[in-house]
Amino acid sequence: MKTVTDLSVNIAGVTLKNPVMTASGTFGSGMEYSEFVDLNHLGAVVTKGVSNVPWEGNPTPRIAEVYGGMLNAIGLQNPGVDVFIERDLAFLEQFDARVIVNVCGRSIQDYLDVVDRLGDEKRVDLLEINVSCPNVKEGAIAFGTRADSLYDITNRIKKIAKQPVIMKLTPNVTSIPEMAKAAEAAGADGISLINTITGMKIDVERQRFILANKTGGLSGPAIHPVAVRMVYEASHAVNIPVIGMGGISCWQDAVEMMLAGASAVAVGAANFHNPYATQEILDGMTDYCRRHQVTAIRDLTGGVDD
Repeated sequence: MKTVTDLSVNIAGVTLKNPVMTASGTFGSGMEYSEFVDLNHLGAVVTKGVSNVPWEGNPTPRIAEVYGGMLNAIGLQNPGVDVFIERDLAFLEQFDARVIVNVCGRSIQDYLDVVDRLGDEKRVDLLEINVSCPNVKEGAIAFGTRADSLYDITNRIKKIAKQPVIMKLTPNVTSIPEMAKAAEAAGADGISLINTITGMKIDVERQRFILANKTGGLSGPAIHPVAVRMVYEASHAVNIPVIGMGGISCWQDAVEMMLAGASAVAVGAANFHNPYATQEILDGMTDYCRRHQVTAIRDLTGGVDD
C-alpha cells in the first residue's frame, strides 16, 4: 500500500500545510516569484524585512559571489510598513499559504511600531523578529548578540504582539543554546535560525573591498553544516518550535535540518539561482517520506539518533 504522508506542521499554534517556507530577504514578499512558484503550494511566505519607515539600504556594490555561496550587504532596504500593507499584504490575499512578516528596526521602539501596526492585519499569521542582520549599523544584530538584550526586546514585543512571535537568531554568537533559552524565557513562541555569517571579500587586483559595506552576510551551501549544528543545539535547549535555515539547496538538506530538530525549514539563497527550489525541495521531501513510510512529516523533527 502506498504511504500517504500528512505534510502539515504546527508552528506556535499555527498550522502550515507543509514545512517548506521562504527565507526573509530572498523571495521579496512573494509577488516577485509568483510567475515561477505557485505560492499556494508553500507552507508559508516569509516576507522581506519590514520597518516602520522606508529604508534605503546600504550603498552599492551590495552583493558578491563567493565559493560555495554569496555575500550580501543589502541593509534591509524596504518601502516601510504602510506600503507593505497596501501593496504586498494585499497581493498575498489571493493565496492560502501562511504569511510570516519579518520585522526589522534600528531601535526597540521601531520594532514595537511595526508590531503594533500589523496587529490587526488578519493576513499576518506570524511575526519573525529580525535581531540578527549583520548588515545594518544600528539595531538588528545589536539586539541578538547578547542574551540580556535579546530577552528585553523579546519580552517587550510579546507584551503588545497579537500574532505569535518568532525570534530570528544570529550565528555570530558564542553560545546559540544560551540565546535560544533567552528568547524562550522572554516568551518567544518560536525561534528561527540561522541568519547569515559575517564575511568579507577583497579584490586582490584593485586591493579594495568588494562590498561598499566592507563586510556582508555569507549565505548558501557553505554555511549549511554550521546551520545544522546550531539548529540541533538550539532545538535541544528549548521547548518551542525551531525553523531551520542556512544553505538549504535540496531536499536532502531540508530533511537533514528536520532530523536535527527543526519543525519547519526556510529556503533562502537557493531561490536566487533556482526560482523553483522551494517546490523541488517539497517534492523531494514528500517522496522521501513515501520511501521511508513516514506517515506524518512532523515525525522527522529531531529524529536523528543521539
